[in-house]
Amino acid sequence: MRRRIENVDVLVSHGNAAGRKAVLEMLEAGLMAADPYRNTRALIRIEGGKLIVGHQDFEPAGDPRTGEEVFDLSRLGRIFVIGAAKGVQWVARAIEDVLGDRLRGGHVIAKHGEPLIVERIGVSFGGHPVPDEGCLEGCRKILEMCQGLREDDLVFTIAGNGISSLLTLPAPGVTLDDVRRTTYLMQIERGAPTPDLNPIRSHLDMLKGGRISRHVQPAMAIHILAYDANGNIFWREQGYRALLQQNQFLHTLCDSRTFADAARMLRKWDAWDAVPPSVRRHIERADPAHETVKAEEFERMRFRIFGVLPRARGMLPAASARARELGLTPHTLATWLQAEASQAGGMIADIARSIERDGVPFEPPCALFTAGELLVTVGQERGMGGRNQECALAAALRIAGSPHIVMGMVDSDGTDGPGAQFGRDVAAIPCLAGGLVDGETAGEAIAAQVDIRDALKRHDTTPALWRLNSGVLARPGVSLTDLGVILVTGRA
Repeated sequence: MRRRIENVDVLVSHGNAAGRKAVLEMLEAGLMAADPYRNTRALIRIEGGKLIVGHQDFEPAGDPRTGEEVFDLSRLGRIFVIGAAKGVQWVARAIEDVLGDRLRGGHVIAKHGEPLIVERIGVSFGGHPVPDEGCLEGCRKILEMCQGLREDDLVFTIAGNGISSLLTLPAPGVTLDDVRRTTYLMQIERGAPTPDLNPIRSHLDMLKGGRISRHVQPAMAIHILAYDANGNIFWREQGYRALLQQNQFLHTLCDSRTFADAARMLRKWDAWDAVPPSVRRHIERADPAHETVKAEEFERMRFRIFGVLPRARGMLPAASARARELGLTPHTLATWLQAEASQAGGMIADIARSIERDGVPFEPPCALFTAGELLVTVGQERGMGGRNQECALAAALRIAGSPHIVMGMVDSDGTDGPGAQFGRDVAAIPCLAGGLVDGETAGEAIAAQVDIRDALKRHDTTPALWRLNSGVLARPGVSLTDLGVILVTGRA
């Protein structure tokens, strides 16, 4: 399989070339681990006229429906695939390759900019983080496909990060523009994290919050999560019960939030009076017919759940293993880093400088790793950038002059931020996956007349990194989390 990072030669052509190369190797290992194709192939197979679905590594802990599901192909009806996520096609393609002509069809919603890689399954490309008409088109095609499903049919559903935007079909009385304005206000202008935004957009929708699973019944559903089935940072516990009782973003499953939660989040972010009137009316009405699916209803359905990206096979273990191969001692700083990106970049850089100067808290040579989902509160600015780019560029100012520190930050799906979605020239500058900086980056910026502080202030980091040949360009993939690699090669 070809590499995820596509511009390695450019990235190592300047600055601390040896250090940059090492960081890119660790980032590449992590990005390659965020690929669900191989694990989906391990989950699904055909043997002796039977379709077998199951793998103990991908089962939620405590799932009462354990073991393999075995379907006699001579008695099984039609097989379909539906879903939405960034990188959804990598799971869909694996199912295609296993089932071949046995697959009747399907439809999935992917993010704009991803290549078309499936053959038997239809694809709509939609907007993320703010939905667009492509999302609505995909939802309508999924609903059309679900009409007339029978008990002997089998439906594979796919859910992962990005589904909350891509799977958008507004409720009656709410328009797409209303949803777009609410999403932009909360997530882009005010920097609300996903757990605070999702109760709102789930309750403005016709398919989110498990409603899509109502349309799959009475068919048997195999819910594939392009994620870890045994835990998520938003959940206080792990496994099957967490998926059913605390879930709020894997929309093929049941939902734990209510209309009251949606209203509370709008008020928390002082957005109640700022959102469109139709949004307030819909949430105030709290029509039970438009409430999301809760665990009691969901458990009466016919289904199995599998998560094909368990953390034991994930980005941090893969990147750490590559660090050891390079003779470095790996240390994980954070498994869920959630802070303003530029502030996090400064903090991480200060830790690296402490290691370089004093050997505290770790002795170099070492590699530090972070994972999570950073935040960028944009306000009224309209720059082109992303949280990983902003984190890296802020760190470049703090590590200026260091001969030993290199820092790389990337988003696992290969697109850090919305790119040109809000009106920038996509032909001139691509949507980057992240940034790579070292002790020479700040000096290179001065020579190139790139004002790093101004780029950070205007949240316009992509043009700055692109001009400095320090923007990471990557092949799109599934979305899991951000990955940060900080290399410290020695003492100052």
